[in-house]
Amino acid sequence: MSLDQNLFTLVFTPNKDNNNVVDLVDPSGTIHYRKQRIPGVEYKIEIYDPMSESLLATATAPAATNKVKSIELYNPTSVVELKFTGTLSFRWSFKWEEHEFEWKREECFMIRKPDPPVIIAVTKEPAGRLKTTSIQILDYNLNRFDIDDRKGLEIVVLTALMTFHDFNEAQHNPERTSSNAPTINPIARAASAFVGAPATSNDAPPPPPPPRPAPKTGIDRIAEMQAIKEEYNEITVSGEGTIEEYGEYCNRLLQDEAMLFITVKSAGAECVPKVLQVVEETKRIRYKAGLSDEEELHQYVLYDTQEPKKGPRRINLDDDPKDKYAPPKNLTVHLSKIPLPELQPKGQLKEKVGKEPKDTKKKDEKKEDKKGWW
Repeated sequence: MSLDQNLFTLVFTPNKDNNNVVDLVDPSGTIHYRKQRIPGVEYKIEIYDPMSESLLATATAPAATNKVKSIELYNPTSVVELKFTGTLSFRWSFKWEEHEFEWKREECFMIRKPDPPVIIAVTKEPAGRLKTTSIQILDYNLNRFDIDDRKGLEIVVLTALMTFHDFNEAQHNPERTSSNAPTINPIARAASAFVGAPATSNDAPPPPPPPRPAPKTGIDRIAEMQAIKEEYNEITVSGEGTIEEYGEYCNRLLQDEAMLFITVKSAGAECVPKVLQVVEETKRIRYKAGLSDEEELHQYVLYDTQEPKKGPRRINLDDDPKDKYAPPKNLTVHLSKIPLPELQPKGQLKEKVGKEPKDTKKKDEKKEDKKGWW
């Protein structure tokens, strides 16, 4: 995203002497913050003030790829939980004082429901990767709200952003992050062998493979099934999974502001009633959440939408049996936040082809009468 050159900007500059250190420098060269990655099994970073060398904040988690991290600020001490709240999109949330904030890729917002969110920070990133090169804190937007500790909020925003860098690096370069684990000094290893500690040989058998992860259940299993089809806004309802789980999954998709509509369709004829129950469950969850009337969903229903068969056309001359109902073989329901006129049902012509209206017959009779006068 393009940044405003007139605003205060911090540039992320890796330290030349230490790969675990990143400095936040302004265009004049002054270092305002310093981030240091602490090597170890657990994930931990520390944020310092380079002028006073005082510790400002730490971020910890069992691993860099964890979706919940704890940010602790000092002087005064306070703890902030940074949590991944997105389903298919990048979104991390945290609370500061009485306000809620969300990081969405290149922007950080203050959430003000039912009012629209307000952007408070923007970053500049290369295309395709979450590797921020610079950031701007939009003070003119923060001045509109009552925030007692503005400096603390700035530290939390920057610390969260730097954890995203490590999160992305751990996913793309797992070998590099594993190198941050503590290593045994060769001298200490030789000393322990001299004392009599058991020595390890290179011929030792490899460790057993880790156990296979347990199969996913509930909403995670439904999300996994939909991700396989790579149709993120389409939910295919099958026999696996409960109505409540499908309804909660649909509700989470609709909570994403970028998701304008979803499509719920049946996997087969036996799942048609379940589709209707899932749609009702989704609307019930949103109603219980206290959403306003403006956020009410538009519903469009399509059934027996089969592709035309190839081959010669077959004309059936048999009369259709009257009063015979056949349940639909497939069902598709579109739940949209905005109206979709192209999906609205179109009216059918009631008059049959070949039947002349009564008005035209009367006009023809009048014309024939007039011809007889002359």
